[in-house]
Amino acid sequence: MSKYVPPTILSSAFNCPHCEAFSNMKWSYTDSYIYHRTERTRIWACRCSCCENDSYWWVLDYDNEGSPCDGYMILPEASSAPMPHPEMPDDVKEDYLEARAIVGTSSRGACALLRLVVQKLCKDLGYTSGNINKDIGSMVSDGLPVQIQQALDVVRVVGNNAVHPGELNKGDVDSVAIAIFHLINEIIEDRISKPKRIAELYEKLPKGAVEAIEKRDS
Repeated sequence: MSKYVPPTILSSAFNCPHCEAFSNMKWSYTDSYIYHRTERTRIWACRCSCCENDSYWWVLDYDNEGSPCDGYMILPEASSAPMPHPEMPDDVKEDYLEARAIVGTSSRGACALLRLVVQKLCKDLGYTSGNINKDIGSMVSDGLPVQIQQALDVVRVVGNNAVHPGELNKGDVDSVAIAIFHLINEIIEDRISKPKRIAELYEKLPKGAVEAIEKRDS
């Protein structure tokens, strides 16, 4: 799974907010400004070398050489969360993308949606008790790796506590929200993508070799 690199001001390469490809970026200033009271701030454009579409940035500060050093993307609307894993089931992906779209304005809402993502993912993996905590426990009984168990429980607990008053404050949720998107993709990689790749390779083994393996392990 390729690493997602979020757009940042004046970076030479990141995942394009239009085509999503990791590509080189060309920066230039425009003749447009944002006016606020008595101040005006120039808008900068960033062109993707892959799709040749532009993103537009509100620059908040410049370094000593006059280059932008602080600012954020205003068009298209930015999300610093990674795109969904290519093997993510469609019923899960819809909620993931909704969480990704709102994480910048509501990290709590995003984390609550990601908890729903895990609940649906448990069902897709064959665990259908309807109780996410019990489903994770059943996976552990079936040999779930500790790191994946911990990832699932992080999403579950943060998603629960994000919407319960007094459990986690907004700062707590903000600090972990983006990391939780990465955890979801790691879970997909371990539970869906990696087993699929191994199974595809195993199916290519000669029939005699497979029979010998089955005899050995019987």
